[in-house]
Amino acid sequence: MANTTGNLTQQKGTRAATVTGLLSDIANLGTDPVRGGYTRPVYSTAELDLREWFIHQAIQRGLAVETDRNGATWAWWETPGGDRANALVTGSHLDSVPGGGPFDGPLGVASALVAVDILKTRGTVPTRPLAVVVFPEEEGSRFGVACLGSRLMTGAIDPDKARNLRDPDGNTFADVAKANGLDPRHIGKDEELLGLIGAFVELHVEQGRGLIDLNQPIAIASSILGHGRWRLSVTGQGNHAGTTLMADRHDPMIAASRTVVAIRDTARNQPHARATVGRLQPVPGGTNVIASRVDFWLDVRHPDDAVTASVVESIHQQAQLIAAEEGCTVTLSEESLSTTVHFDPGLQGALQLALPEAPILDTGAGHDAGVLSPYVPTAMVFVRNPSGISHSPEEHVLDEDAETGARVLADALASLLS
Repeated sequence: MANTTGNLTQQKGTRAATVTGLLSDIANLGTDPVRGGYTRPVYSTAELDLREWFIHQAIQRGLAVETDRNGATWAWWETPGGDRANALVTGSHLDSVPGGGPFDGPLGVASALVAVDILKTRGTVPTRPLAVVVFPEEEGSRFGVACLGSRLMTGAIDPDKARNLRDPDGNTFADVAKANGLDPRHIGKDEELLGLIGAFVELHVEQGRGLIDLNQPIAIASSILGHGRWRLSVTGQGNHAGTTLMADRHDPMIAASRTVVAIRDTARNQPHARATVGRLQPVPGGTNVIASRVDFWLDVRHPDDAVTASVVESIHQQAQLIAAEEGCTVTLSEESLSTTVHFDPGLQGALQLALPEAPILDTGAGHDAGVLSPYVPTAMVFVRNPSGISHSPEEHVLDEDAETGARVLADALASLLS
């Protein structure tokens, strides 16, 4: 792991004692004037500024800051002996979806920093090391693979595949990472670092209505629905919009649009399934051009992994029929897949003892904690979102709930440090 302290002592900004204070410090970073909310893709100016903010805050708290070979940033509160084995880790991410809200990711990071403050105020002397981590590319908004940093660390994605991922501008992950100080030759499973983690607890804004309906500010996670991302590419015949008669067209946009409707209907007919097309890209993309190809991305989720697979297969079959009817062809390729995660029962039980009033909820949203779960004990704490909306500028957390979340996280960490 490389030390990344640099000249951060010269940066502006003072230590904030509250979660809302910390979040206000970064409220102007990555605002999106077109979409609204925040657009903070990995290695963008905004995301790099957020990393610098985190490093500055960690150093102010006396934490030792390092960046691992996969681009995650770690801030260590070490034991007097300096041994990092069996570390208790918390944290989240700082990147966002396009036009996302201010809490998805940063709430967990800010809460972890404030939890450290609370523990220090209480005079806590860790009997095991505590680390706050920021994982990169959790949303997958630039390179298309969610939780890329944690997937690389655990070996859940092949390093060659990761190196060759491309952003919408055609830049490879390897080239972008190298330009930002990461050696792409060394990315991949980090057995040594993974072996130091004794447990990982991630605090996150709830991305649904569970806590609204329960009228509770905090919940403990039980599981994450299985989910994946697939790309469908419909190929037809590119042509002139003005000279090509309707009867002579092999238009992939028509096949794609009909498939999107079929996707909705398929998910509606399968209880508890969720299927979404949130991104569609015509090639070449001219207003007066019949597209030659249309790429669109499919997100499918369900508590039962077998049902997820069957939903995707049904969608693929329907897409093939629709494409053929429009004189086109279609291919489907898997970009990422995460099976249903059930969080560690022992760690969940410890959190329940520390937070006896917190209800237990599952979630349909993916997280780094889910990627880590096959390798280390993991757990999650959710903070109420009174809008019930996420991945949108309308995402919200009340100030009092944010501060409650940090106190609850500190209590949970204290129980695990004792």
